Amino acid sequence: MMMSPSLFRKPLGCTLTVISLKVFGLHPNADITYQTNLANETLRTIISIQPKDSGGGAGETREASVQRLAAEMLEKLPPDYVQHEVKGQLKKMGPLQPMNIFLRQEVERMQRVIGLVRSMLTDLKLAIDGTIIMSEDLRDALDCMFDARVPRLWLRPSWPSASLGFWFSELLERSLQLRGWISSGRPDTFWLTGFFNPQEITRSNLTRGWALDTVTLSNNVTKVMKEDVAPPPEEVGGVYIYGLFLDGAGWDRRGTKLCEAPPKPPPRGSRLRHQLSQHGRQQAAPRRGWGGGQPVLLSGL
Repeated sequence: MMMSPSLFRKPLGCTLTVISLKVFGLHPNADITYQTNLANETLRTIISIQPKDSGGGAGETREASVQRLAAEMLEKLPPDYVQHEVKGQLKKMGPLQPMNIFLRQEVERMQRVIGLVRSMLTDLKLAIDGTIIMSEDLRDALDCMFDARVPRLWLRPSWPSASLGFWFSELLERSLQLRGWISSGRPDTFWLTGFFNPQEITRSNLTRGWALDTVTLSNNVTKVMKEDVAPPPEEVGGVYIYGLFLDGAGWDRRGTKLCEAPPKPPPRGSRLRHQLSQHGRQQAAPRRGWGGGQPVLLSGL
């Protein structure tokens, strides 16, 4: 007996076109992330194939728009770090202290980024005016800035970012943190993600000169907000650090424990994590309060 094709077409037509990721054991946030990345990639592709020629309409041309943007960025760009002034301030704070060595390294890397941005923006304005030749790197910077993307040469010595605006804002915030540290001394709190080598700041503070393989760490998430932090006691030391965020899990503030992540909520206020260090190979027991360890408070939870 031959079966009619219509018997197959009807159930196939009722088949769901979208399969829930729960079938594969994935969280709904995985689908949100996939759809977001797909949309961003599609938009980037559309932007990349747009005509690059200057239009003849009455509106602002690409070159004029980028030149105006370059002038605004140059106006807001922080001044260069003066080497002898930085050395003088570090000498007052103790040039051989681990934290000050870390600060000097961060300032040197930030100065390379600021110098590169200033140089390229200045050359780009001259190239648009026709004073110098438009090189391949300058052409890439022009295209990227017009599309609100970070130029390729800027990304190499710096940090990834979703857009040029976010990247430049982070540059200003990073520089502000370093300048405040140099001019006013060691701050009470540190923006951890605002450093090039963030793991070094915890290592410099937690060891107290001990060998790294003899130090054990434990963590205790507190309910303290970074705005309410007071300087840690001198006999205890340590640092308060903020700027960390959870991905793939949520945080139960009342129970101070991990929980299932809600569907892509916006970032909330920062919480602090208490990280203790003890000399010796024994496991440091987490405890509330200062105890006897070095407090490192990490926020973003």
